[in-house]
Amino acid sequence: MTKRLTRLWRAYRRDPKSLFLRLIVCFAALITILALVFMIAYILMKGIPNLTVRLFEARYTTENVSLLPALINTLFMILLSLVFAVPAGIGAAVYLTEYAGRGSRLARIVGITAETLSGIPSIVYGLFGSLFFVKYLGLGLSLLSGAFTLSIMILPLIMRTTEEAIRSVPDSYREGSFGLGAGKLRTVFSIVLPCAVPGIFSGIILGIGRIVGESAALIFTAGTVPDIADSIFSSARTLSVHMYSISCEGLYINQTYATAVVLLVVVILINGLSGFLEKKIKR
Repeated sequence: MTKRLTRLWRAYRRDPKSLFLRLIVCFAALITILALVFMIAYILMKGIPNLTVRLFEARYTTENVSLLPALINTLFMILLSLVFAVPAGIGAAVYLTEYAGRGSRLARIVGITAETLSGIPSIVYGLFGSLFFVKYLGLGLSLLSGAFTLSIMILPLIMRTTEEAIRSVPDSYREGSFGLGAGKLRTVFSIVLPCAVPGIFSGIILGIGRIVGESAALIFTAGTVPDIADSIFSSARTLSVHMYSISCEGLYINQTYATAVVLLVVVILINGLSGFLEKKIKR
């Protein structure tokens, strides 16, 4: 340990800029960790004491302010949005990287479009979904309208992360598959995609995080009805919309913190489940 510190000190004496940059990076990492820990601790301290059995009753009323319907609707929204976004995002990424050709004009245009869509505020997506899905297509305020809107929001994220994951697969894998007589399609689905699973799952997890935390777009497309959705055409609120609705009323601040705790736990569980499935698929 002493020898290592001595070597580092000599290296930094020769190049003081490296020491300065290392200190900046360590300080930035420390600030990030402290901010995350503080935020989680604050939510837990404020929310856990306000978790009651009445918050998990099957039906919402102004007396119990139950979050269970919103929790179930959140799970429905996640599944429905991923059903639309994941196949489209992975399919587009496979085409752009394996068939359209790397560096092609189409790939560049799609890349610029995806980056532009990623930077659009969620409220704009909400207004688009309200005008197109809710009114023009006549779907109304429903889970389906919200899922279509969210799938458009997370599509660029899934597509870009899948592209990067596929590009990280060594070309020697493809050449070996072709050398054994496998076709293009079989190579992609048997060799390339299994190797790219970790990157693909990373994009899906990030997409789930955005779905769970989204509220602005869903207010305009899925509505704020506090009941469990009967079908995909029913209006319903998710946990984030539920938090926004009860906090705006100013009467249920304690319940808002409790809902935040549940939302945090849901995100952690989903991430843990995604990591477990990723390991299973890789095996």
